[in-house]
Amino acid sequence: MTQTPTKPNPSQQGSQKRSKTWMILAVLLLIIVVGLLVFFLPKLNNYKELVREKEQQRTILQYELDDLMAAHDSIKSEYGTLADSLQVKDSIIRANAEEIEQLLNYKWEYNKVNKKLNLLRNITQGYVHQLDSLFTVNRELKEENEKIRQQYAREQDRTRELSKDKEELIERVNDAAVLNAYNLQVRTIRFTGSGRERDTDKSNKVERVKICFTLGENKLVESGIKTIYARIIRPDGVVVTQKVGGDYSFNFKGEQLEYTVKKEVNYEQQDMDLCMWWDKKSKEEAAMVGVYNVAVYYEDFEIGKSSFELK
Repeated sequence: MTQTPTKPNPSQQGSQKRSKTWMILAVLLLIIVVGLLVFFLPKLNNYKELVREKEQQRTILQYELDDLMAAHDSIKSEYGTLADSLQVKDSIIRANAEEIEQLLNYKWEYNKVNKKLNLLRNITQGYVHQLDSLFTVNRELKEENEKIRQQYAREQDRTRELSKDKEELIERVNDAAVLNAYNLQVRTIRFTGSGRERDTDKSNKVERVKICFTLGENKLVESGIKTIYARIIRPDGVVVTQKVGGDYSFNFKGEQLEYTVKKEVNYEQQDMDLCMWWDKKSKEEAAMVGVYNVAVYYEDFEIGKSSFELK
């Protein structure tokens, strides 16, 4: 008996075809992966090397930037307040440094960074040059100011000396422009029955004190009416005066002094003889016994003095 051949199942045939297809795809994918690895692996190594080089370059550039800014801050500190006059230039330097910092952190445009670093170096060099110039000018100004100060001090000393000399000269001239009473003599007098004057030193007989002297010639004293004062001071220190009070007082160096007698004379810059006298109020009352002092005044000067004694 003859057997009829069995025909393949269509579903089995489809499964076999798909298996072959996946195997072919897997082989192709493997070939592609191997090819890609063979192609890109050297490039990946090159990329890693490039990244390493770029990082080294970034580190070097970062160091140069840090070193440049540290030098800039050191220069600012060294010049102190003088650097404050270049604040605009300093702000430009710091703005460029910040821009370079950003390029280093976020971009690999190191050629651009190099250019900006070179520009920053030029700016900082100009900054230092300007500071040097300002320092030189400032030093010269200080030296000039010191010279002016010393010159001014010398001129002040010279002015003080001249002022002192002038004051001394004025004082000498003022001292020279003073009247002087020469040959001052004081007589104590009693009157005779005929009215004639007789000298006496008896306290109970004296009636008049007569003061005579010569006003010396002095061309530095202006001609005109001059008021001469005389003071007779008793042994007890009391000034002999006609009346107690302001009517018989004069100003002497800012102080009010009582006087015994005064006289106005017309002085004409020549020697002038004159006499002044004081008459006792009461003939019956005796004068005080002792030594009397007499002083003659013109303006703020005591121009003569003498004394007498009554017994």
